[in-house]
Amino acid sequence: MHLFQAIRERRSIKSFDPAHRFSKDEEDLLIDLAVQSPSSFNAQHWRLVNVKDASLRAQIRSVAADQSQVTDASLLFVVCADLKAWQKGPERYFRNAPQDIQDLLVPWMGKFYEYNDLLQRDEGIRSATFIAHTMMLSAKAMGYDSCPLIGFDPIEVSKLVKLPDNHVIAMMLAIGKSTKPAWPKPGYVDRSEILFENTF
Repeated sequence: MHLFQAIRERRSIKSFDPAHRFSKDEEDLLIDLAVQSPSSFNAQHWRLVNVKDASLRAQIRSVAADQSQVTDASLLFVVCADLKAWQKGPERYFRNAPQDIQDLLVPWMGKFYEYNDLLQRDEGIRSATFIAHTMMLSAKAMGYDSCPLIGFDPIEVSKLVKLPDNHVIAMMLAIGKSTKPAWPKPGYVDRSEILFENTF
């Protein structure tokens, strides 16, 4: 599917075929495309928990407003962010960059993030959102559908997936084969309300 078509046709699908399974090659392709996403300082803050265990999915569904996508979608990812990715061997994020770029950016990361917890969280959530959106468009281009989920108890889901310290959950993402078409697009605000030139 052409990228423009995937962007226009991507919808948040609520009903998935619970019998459908992705092949290993399809899963590998989805992740390969996902990690092409941008991230600040190339720190790749995102962490994906691919929840395959049916009983664990059922437990997550119980703290996610009983949303059927949690158990019925072929894939369920808990999309997380490592807030301390900037500390963890930052030289590896630039190992293929020219030496002058490495010399500039690797030391700068610490100065940029240190002592700024809000920025660390913002950057983590941004990166996690980038990868989730790439996955949604990639899934659509592959002929599948998706649904980002925020209607869940993050504390309980964190316990269930054993979220490490200094990590946060940005969203969950269900991907699979839809069984019902989405309702018509509900509508857009006027472009004049969202697009400004130079200043508000």
